[in-house]
Amino acid sequence: MELIGYRVTNFRSVGDSGWIDADRVTSLIGVNESGKTNLLIPLWKFNPAQEGELQPTADYPKRLFGKIRDDPGSYQFITVRFTLDEPFATKIGEMAGIASNVSAQVDVTRYFDGEYTIEFPLYSRAPLMPERVNAVLAAAKDQLATLAPLKAEESAHSGLLERLARLQEEMLHGTGSVVVRLRTVLSVVKQQIPESVAKTSVIYPRLTQAVEELQAVLSEATAPDPSDKEGVLEAVVEALPKFLYYSNYGNLDSEIYLPHVVENLKRADLGAKEAAKSRTLRVLFKFVSLQPDEILQLGKDFNDPTRQPTHAEIEAIAEKKRERSILLQSAGTALTTRFKEWWKQGDYRFRFEADGDHFRIWVADDRRPEEIELESRSTGLQWFLSFYLVFLVESQGGAHQSAILLLDEPGLSLHPLAQRDLALFFDGLSKTNQIIFTTHSPFLVDADRLDRVRKVYVDDDGTTKASPDLRQSTGKNAQAGAAYAVYSALNLNVSESLLLGCQPVVVEGPSDQHYLTAIKVLLISGGRISPVRELVFPPGGGTKTLRITAGILTGRDEVLPVTLLDGDTPGLRMISELSTSLYSSEKKKLFCTDDYVEFSGSEVEDLFPPKLVAEAVDRYERSADTLFADVVQSGKPIVPQIEAWAKSHSISLQLGWKVEVAKRVKQSALNAGISSFDEPTLARWTKLFGDLLSASK
Repeated sequence: MELIGYRVTNFRSVGDSGWIDADRVTSLIGVNESGKTNLLIPLWKFNPAQEGELQPTADYPKRLFGKIRDDPGSYQFITVRFTLDEPFATKIGEMAGIASNVSAQVDVTRYFDGEYTIEFPLYSRAPLMPERVNAVLAAAKDQLATLAPLKAEESAHSGLLERLARLQEEMLHGTGSVVVRLRTVLSVVKQQIPESVAKTSVIYPRLTQAVEELQAVLSEATAPDPSDKEGVLEAVVEALPKFLYYSNYGNLDSEIYLPHVVENLKRADLGAKEAAKSRTLRVLFKFVSLQPDEILQLGKDFNDPTRQPTHAEIEAIAEKKRERSILLQSAGTALTTRFKEWWKQGDYRFRFEADGDHFRIWVADDRRPEEIELESRSTGLQWFLSFYLVFLVESQGGAHQSAILLLDEPGLSLHPLAQRDLALFFDGLSKTNQIIFTTHSPFLVDADRLDRVRKVYVDDDGTTKASPDLRQSTGKNAQAGAAYAVYSALNLNVSESLLLGCQPVVVEGPSDQHYLTAIKVLLISGGRISPVRELVFPPGGGTKTLRITAGILTGRDEVLPVTLLDGDTPGLRMISELSTSLYSSEKKKLFCTDDYVEFSGSEVEDLFPPKLVAEAVDRYERSADTLFADVVQSGKPIVPQIEAWAKSHSISLQLGWKVEVAKRVKQSALNAGISSFDEPTLARWTKLFGDLLSASK
């Protein structure tokens, strides 16, 4: 099962969040006190890996506290939508009596009394229409009218035809629900069939057929909902993934006082911070395969002031301490080994130490080989080690291996570069575990994946909302903070100030930016264009993200930027999508490279002479026996040609090769000057830039 969306209702500050779509990695971005945490906690309590019990005083919304306390089973707090993989969807479909493509999605709702219900959002039961019943009656009546009855059945035959006609009238125009009318019709038709029917009868077998058809319609109309079929709910709930929640509150301290730990692990009245820390300590001791009280007992000295210990007692005490030391050393080695597989910021070594009532964690690495207490190391390392232990312990075992991770403000204390590494780490971890995290750090938001960002804000009614619309919302002051957080995350607050007085033309990627900048400089130098405002070409991050970037760049004035897209399949698909959505009233601002070359499937590279691009490719990739310039063909898209040429020479084009080639083309073009280009090329460029400038007016 994979989480694809969820909706929180009546939970803390959330009245109704609306549907929040989820990806393999989903980030909820917003300012402090916007309610981001309140969109994670209900997911955790939906099906927690460990702990996560509902707490009425903390989780019930204050405005509904009395009502929910009196009747918790009538109030849901979350609905989660999952997709099912093919084998499981088929199994559930067979149990529910629906097709596997219909059972492939399921909504699971949990209530404050802990109970679950399910629905299949792709399933819809067609309403029973009286015309359907009437069609069965009409077919029976028409066929009976053509049959020649036995002599003994002649009087009954004419009566049957009249009765069926009346039943049709009652079915179409009678009172009561359609199902009630159908039951009446079925009962009347059944009564027309005598207990004993002649073997040679021709009318009653047809009437019996009508009864069977009406019975089938009734059974279909009154069949239980697929979600109510026996065993379906239990099978879905049993397969639910576990949810693992972690926040900074659970960070480990370097020195742990064991008697305090033993006491807290038995308490159920701890505050949020103490409970989170206690939870992390619990998983820590589970990792070292000991209980805190057992560590205490293994480290006890002889404590009888009235006599000296015997030799046997001294040996027993020493043996227990030796056993404890070996266990802790083994656990430290295991943690060091497994932690290296996850965290690439340093080669850390951990050692656990127990001394009387105290338990300590020591850390060393290659740059600082001397051991230092965990608390004296960076808070970023404390966070990651603490999160790692919680994940390692709570997600272990078959039932939790696909646990969904809910991370509240992860890694805020990490260095910005380490936060970037953490974001990359999330991408790797998402292959096995979905991740939803909250943040207001720009370094944890991938500007190339804006499609997985959700803005969290406080609505005018004081409740928490989430939205995929990342633009500044006019007229909604409550969203200003969230919108500013998004702008900060994307560094768009800086780019907006740079773009003031400029005309942005959104392009697909940074390579397009280099090509178009070169063309702009050449055309201005040759006097072919004289833009009133500076032309800039912000890359949209690929076709998937471009729509979001273009929407954000509307700015305060809500003016859509001009957009230039390639004529390849992704580009044409995006043009079609934008022209029916964001640009539906501004289609003149959408441009395609195909309109400025003499073939289809083009990209911005094709605006340049093929020979110039080919020479740049040969300078970038020098290992081929045959130069690309010797095989390049005019009149065809050049990028597929480059890829085919590289493949034929067993050349692996590195990530970002298009940008490197674009830089070389740009430099060559500017060095050569406008006079080195033929008139058809210059005419093509002049028309393109003239159209771009005209569309911005």
